[in-house]
Amino acid sequence: MSPVWSLGAGLLLLLLWVRHRGLEAVLVHHRWVFVCLFLLPLSILFDVYYQLRAWAVWRLHSAPRQHAQRVRHIQAQVREWKNEGSKRYMCTGRPGWLTVSLRVGKYKKTHKNIMINLMDVLEVDKERQVVRVEPLVTMGQLTAHLNPMGWTIPVVPELDDLTVGGLIMGTGIESSSHIYGLFQHTCVAYELVLADGSLVRCSPTENSDLFYAVPWSCGTLGFLVAAEIKMIPAKKYVKIHYEPVRGLQKICEKFAEESKKKENSFVEGLVYSLEEAVIMTGVLTDEAEQSKINRIGNYYKPWFFKHVEKYLKADRTGVEYIPSRHYYHRHTRSIFWELQDIIPFGNNPIFRYLFGWMVPPKISLLKLTQGEAIRKLYEQHHVVQDMLVPMKSLEKSIQTFHADLNVYPLWLCPFILPNNPGMVHPKGDETELYVDIGAYGEPKRKQFEARASMRQMEKFVRSVHGFQMLYADCYMTREEFWDMFDGSLYHKLREQMNCKDAFPEVYDKICKAARH
Repeated sequence: MSPVWSLGAGLLLLLLWVRHRGLEAVLVHHRWVFVCLFLLPLSILFDVYYQLRAWAVWRLHSAPRQHAQRVRHIQAQVREWKNEGSKRYMCTGRPGWLTVSLRVGKYKKTHKNIMINLMDVLEVDKERQVVRVEPLVTMGQLTAHLNPMGWTIPVVPELDDLTVGGLIMGTGIESSSHIYGLFQHTCVAYELVLADGSLVRCSPTENSDLFYAVPWSCGTLGFLVAAEIKMIPAKKYVKIHYEPVRGLQKICEKFAEESKKKENSFVEGLVYSLEEAVIMTGVLTDEAEQSKINRIGNYYKPWFFKHVEKYLKADRTGVEYIPSRHYYHRHTRSIFWELQDIIPFGNNPIFRYLFGWMVPPKISLLKLTQGEAIRKLYEQHHVVQDMLVPMKSLEKSIQTFHADLNVYPLWLCPFILPNNPGMVHPKGDETELYVDIGAYGEPKRKQFEARASMRQMEKFVRSVHGFQMLYADCYMTREEFWDMFDGSLYHKLREQMNCKDAFPEVYDKICKAARH
């Protein structure tokens, strides 16, 4: 039988099976079929298109020339909204399914959509050590652009598809944040189109109130059109040290100890159970022992969290040299560990060698095709949350995560939080060491109920003066939300800049209690 006939027969059998089981049942219980056959190839086409486009724009140097024209178009749309009587709130016209957040943005159907087609790297200023970019530039795009020039940014949030705009208007973190802080703390200036259509630049010395109020505001103060981000010299490798630790108290003590060491370029923890973790520390270097180089980003390599778990199971420490860009995007191929729930055999060596080059599927395509049944299933039986808590509360926090969720692995990422104005800052007057606890997966707690369990978690996080990342489902009331976040500067600017008729309040935009 020829390959064409074999393929045709296989597709026919697949279609008959789908018809027998029902499309919705297949999408819910055998989603890997749809993902492998359709979403993986589509994801490749997406990536090829955007890579070719970025290359063409840079080669032709068209981005800086077209940027001003595109910004004027955004200003014209805002003025048109004003001329129409300012009857509806405004929001970006980017489809909700294109965002990395799992939240469904229903507000886009009722708000005035302002089209913002800004996705280019505008300028690399080596003298100032600053890169100027448009808001839809992704982390994968930016590191691919800067690394060949010998530069990188201090904080490279993990997933390739995260955008600069999302990381500023929301937040971003990486294992270098114990030195540099959150993504917003590496930015030196923002450019925004405001509710009156004007274009303003803000920095710590120019329109400083606006500069500090923009992070975490979720696009409710204006439209971000450009950002300037610090650069640092890139090095070829990250020398990474793996250390398994057992016992919750020892895990927390070791993690806090390593997070305080500025000689560590990177600090990260993966907690595999209440009493077992691997603590990783990394140092940037240009030299490497050839026998210890691990190009973990190659498509046929094991998923990073599975690779790390080997050190725990073998109960041994280890040292490797990982190419820098591979390290920055080490969790991308498995979307941390979310992909194991979508493609259960995705880390199998046979699958990796044959199809690993197509992984991961685009998160945006997963959202677009999930359907209402899968969305409700995920909402009730799946958790994707990042809670930011003081390092001194880490042990109590992990115990609470275990009791309320029982999701493993947990991701631990330390960061310094300066006492700057804005929605998020320490309780005291000094910079404080915090830690991001990321929980991604299906809770194993028997009595888990999404709303009740997450409200319990949110209450605990407020009690230790922590913060919830706003990309995820938030169940707080308005009073609870503004108890967690400092809204004084935010509300002052919304009043001063006439934002109340132009943009919804951040709570109304992101919290489930306001959206339902």
